Amino acid sequence: MLTLQSTCWRVERSVFRKRHDRLPPPEVVVSVEGLSSSSLIPALQTIAARLRIESVRSTSEAGSGHPSSCCSAADIVAALFFGHMRFSPSDPQCDDNDRFILSKGHAAPLLYAAWAEAGFVDRSDLIRLRELDCDLEGHPTPRLPFVDVATGSLGQGICAAIGIALNARRIGSDYRTYVMVGDGESAEGSVWEAAKVADSFALDNLCGITDVNALGQSRSTQWGHDVDAYAARWSAFGWHTIVIDGHDLDEILNALDEAKNTGGRPTMIVARTLKGKGIPLMEGKDGCHGKAIQKGADLDATIAALETQLVADAVSPVIPNPPSRSVPTTSASTEVLSISNYSLGDSVATREAYGTALAELGRIDSRVVALDADVGNSTFSEKFERVHADRFFQTHIAEQVMVGAAMGLASRGAVPFPSTFACFLTRASDFVRMAGISHSNIKFAGSHAGVSIGEDGPSQMALEDIAMMRAVPNCAVLYPCDGVSAERLVESAARYDGMAYIRTSRPKTPVIYSETEAFPVGGSKALRQSDADVATVVAAGITVFEALAAYDHLQGEGISIRVVDAYSVQPVDAESLVTAGLQTGCRLITVEDHYPVGGLGDAVSEAVADHGITVTRLAVREIPRSGKPTELLDRYGISSSNIIAAVHRQIAAATADSAEVTEVD
Repeated sequence: MLTLQSTCWRVERSVFRKRHDRLPPPEVVVSVEGLSSSSLIPALQTIAARLRIESVRSTSEAGSGHPSSCCSAADIVAALFFGHMRFSPSDPQCDDNDRFILSKGHAAPLLYAAWAEAGFVDRSDLIRLRELDCDLEGHPTPRLPFVDVATGSLGQGICAAIGIALNARRIGSDYRTYVMVGDGESAEGSVWEAAKVADSFALDNLCGITDVNALGQSRSTQWGHDVDAYAARWSAFGWHTIVIDGHDLDEILNALDEAKNTGGRPTMIVARTLKGKGIPLMEGKDGCHGKAIQKGADLDATIAALETQLVADAVSPVIPNPPSRSVPTTSASTEVLSISNYSLGDSVATREAYGTALAELGRIDSRVVALDADVGNSTFSEKFERVHADRFFQTHIAEQVMVGAAMGLASRGAVPFPSTFACFLTRASDFVRMAGISHSNIKFAGSHAGVSIGEDGPSQMALEDIAMMRAVPNCAVLYPCDGVSAERLVESAARYDGMAYIRTSRPKTPVIYSETEAFPVGGSKALRQSDADVATVVAAGITVFEALAAYDHLQGEGISIRVVDAYSVQPVDAESLVTAGLQTGCRLITVEDHYPVGGLGDAVSEAVADHGITVTRLAVREIPRSGKPTELLDRYGISSSNIIAAVHRQIAAATADSAEVTEVD
């Protein structure tokens, strides 16, 4: 098996079993610089024809896919990959390669064909498109080392491209970032949010290409072939804009050169194309989106038509080497994070402790970057900005761009910490989902979670964020309760291999842990315990202090309970929870500042389900109102008094069960 290494995961590609012989391999004998225009254009024309042929054949073999969307962009991709970009075909992950993001991910067969043309993908593998054990999936994912981020959910590629372009500045590289956007996906608001953010960063190392083929999935796109409408909008957002015929190779190359020589702002090339270009059955025709050409006479006729575009004796150019630099790529730090000199009982909000830890983490690890959506003075990520301004990226109120840019940065080796109110992070839920598919090493921070924020009301209260993040495979969900645990969990998140979410709170809480405490992902802390415990209360974040208050009250009644701080909600400390449950009469009570679905209660219930342990779940079960935090915690069933009542109910139920058993005996 051939093993490929991507940024965050390892996967195996199947050995190619069949040999595709219809097209001879290109002769690579001279460099781009060594080709005259009269030689380069025929070479690129031939490559574009091959890209179309491979896209058509692979989708036909699969019986599904989007050949028409591939064919509209084939000339652009041919010119970009083999007439302009600088990269190492044998090392797609080279730090200094020019980068390409296919935002219109349904055109994946075109991307795969280009890398086959470059020599990295075996041509014979192209006809295994979409097979279960083949990494050439229906839409690109980082299972392939030349794919930085997963695409296919439209409107995201340009956001990721911003992060990749920013990374070039971070590492001191001259690589350029190219992103191909579809005209249909240009209806997405995230595209235009990204347009302004890219302009605000003056990303002159970023070049977009809009493939204006005028046809969407079910109808014409919103502006059809009105390329001036697209150009006007990109210009309005501050981009240098070039309008071209997307099938004229001279115009494509000239536009790419112009973009490279444009300073101070990003460039958008608006290319007028025909969907299904070169396919007689599809060219410029509506209703052909996502339809493969049937094998047999239709496929044979299509291939024959495309083969007429091959230029005899065309010489393919050698791809230029990537730019070189003297600054080495940064690596992970082994230095331990220094914790603030808190004293037990000190009052500090976990959101503030998060900002303190983030700034310190940035000092010891140059890979760490921070992103903000205009709330840095509330999340306290502004502490990072004060000392690491060159690694702090402000997207303003554009959470989708913030997450997308974080995904791009992570794909190139940065460790990004995007921070916002937890409720606003849900706005970017699809971006979070795609980051999960990309196995992105992003560390999210969501502040102002739950009803404990108080008077701001339900629109500002994140009560579904844990459920959202727990739904992403392999995403760690961490919920500190005090300043020490918050700082330690920032460090744990940074060192965790994969996505992590840190949930912080608005109110100040007392410090209950010493600075020597460790908080590994997947752990928990038993804060109160004895052999006489009749129940276990499992809490996290703000509710830890409600559980401790309930403990003190019940002690006065002669009732002993165990209190567990489940700071790692995912992965939850299943072993410790099962042990606690079995030792306390098989009675657990969870209490959380979150809706019941998908939160701490669900995590604990799943962990102990096979052990006969009863779980009583206290959670916010209705849309809350504005009010003081203490009022809200009590009204919505998660205060100390609610915990006390739940313990009494469990004791009463146990007593009744015991009496019933005695009567039967």
